[in-house]
Amino acid sequence: MKYLKRLMLSAVLLSTLTIHAQDSREVIDNIIKEANENSQLEVLAYELLDVIGPRLVGTPQMKVAHDWAITKYSGWGIPARNEKWGEWRGWERGITHIDMVSPRVESLNGTQLAWNPSTGSKGITAEVIIIPTLKDEADFQNWLPKVKGKIVMISMMQPTGRPDYNWEKFATEASFEKMKNDRDSMTSEWNKNIARTGYNSRSISEALENAGAAGIVTSYWSRGFGANKIFSSRTKKIPTIELELEDYGMLYRLAQYGSQPKIKVVAESKELGVVPTFNTIAEIKGTEKPEEYVILSAHLDSWDGAQGATDNGTGTMVMMEAMRILKKMYPNPKRTILVGHWGSEEQGLNGSRAFVEDHPEIVANVQALFNQDNGTGRVKDISGAGFLHSYEYLTRWLHEVPREITSEIETEFPGSPSSGGSDNASFVAAGAPAFNLSSLSWDYGTYTWHTNRDTYDKIVFDDVRSNVILTAILAYMASEDPNTTSRERIILPMSRRTGEQQTWPSQRSPTRKGGID
Repeated sequence: MKYLKRLMLSAVLLSTLTIHAQDSREVIDNIIKEANENSQLEVLAYELLDVIGPRLVGTPQMKVAHDWAITKYSGWGIPARNEKWGEWRGWERGITHIDMVSPRVESLNGTQLAWNPSTGSKGITAEVIIIPTLKDEADFQNWLPKVKGKIVMISMMQPTGRPDYNWEKFATEASFEKMKNDRDSMTSEWNKNIARTGYNSRSISEALENAGAAGIVTSYWSRGFGANKIFSSRTKKIPTIELELEDYGMLYRLAQYGSQPKIKVVAESKELGVVPTFNTIAEIKGTEKPEEYVILSAHLDSWDGAQGATDNGTGTMVMMEAMRILKKMYPNPKRTILVGHWGSEEQGLNGSRAFVEDHPEIVANVQALFNQDNGTGRVKDISGAGFLHSYEYLTRWLHEVPREITSEIETEFPGSPSSGGSDNASFVAAGAPAFNLSSLSWDYGTYTWHTNRDTYDKIVFDDVRSNVILTAILAYMASEDPNTTSRERIILPMSRRTGEQQTWPSQRSPTRKGGID
């Protein structure tokens, strides 16, 4: 009789497991079908990138993006909210127009740097000068009065606007090597000359401003055709503009040869006082374990030299589309599936650090977090982030992802904990199993990361769609897993640099008042 009962129980369990496996396969198949046949990625990209545009923290566009995300989630039946975590210097970019007016007239390609004061609609017109070769700090101080009323160029003129891969393809080996040697020599001498001023590349702008300069011109070339890094200004009262390499080089040569070039700069930005900063949070409530969380993670903010398409418009779109599909195909998850669209990642992971600090009860119950940030490419690397048993559950979840996606992915277990770089690091530091879905490059570091070329046209939608499928299935598997993920950490190795035992990254507080004097 006992044997018969055991046999019947085994049959029931086997039947239950079979039904669950069938249900699981159906959900996964539906996720894949929805992603491929009813994708909303192009619409999301249009609305976020073309209509809203860049999303610099403290700007009206950032708040518009947060509100837009809430509207989208509400339309999908997913409750969402904006959580205030701090305040920032409010600023809005206006029209930037830069024209050379002497020795001839030509409009130049460039922009005002972030958080720089307005020139007003009339702008400023002044001669452009370069920093001469100096003997020492005293020589610089003797020259410094000459900057009064002038616009000063403070970046090295690049010897070539062709990226190295273009030289490697077309130049002779000797010519390529000569160019690189000449560039290295020029760079070394430029850095030494800046050091002889008594300042560095960051602090020299303030010295020039205090000496009465009318403006600053920079050119932070990103080593790609037409690509420049666009960050923030270091001047408080005078305009700082970033010029693309080709125009910067022309102005530099004109000044170098004594042609006394003049430019007119109109930069109509606006100061908006102190404004609140937010994270946008949306969630599909769990039915069996609602106090345990699977988190999808992507920062919503960007620098504002372009649209912020691949940093991090694509990551934002992946998480939004994954949530839409999960709500449609998996509306009653076992665990709560929460998505965080973080603010001010670019200034130091501030939004996610604030969330971790403000919600220890959520962080303590994270089943897994999946973060996507670095570009438009398909995911190619997943690390176990230093969690000793990450191999056991991540590989099991990945097994359910289509082979054509996982065949492209390299895994590293147990890996090592991230101490920065993107928002997963904020959660890892607090001990939560948080994993970065690292993408194929597509020359991200050169052409789109923080550049004036990070635009809609750089998106590879097939790769982004693949990442949606991956993310949605991982979230589903993590939610359904009968086991709670282990948080046991590896013992970190000795540092080769210091010879000391490495330690787990420590949790850091965010900057909650940014750019406010």
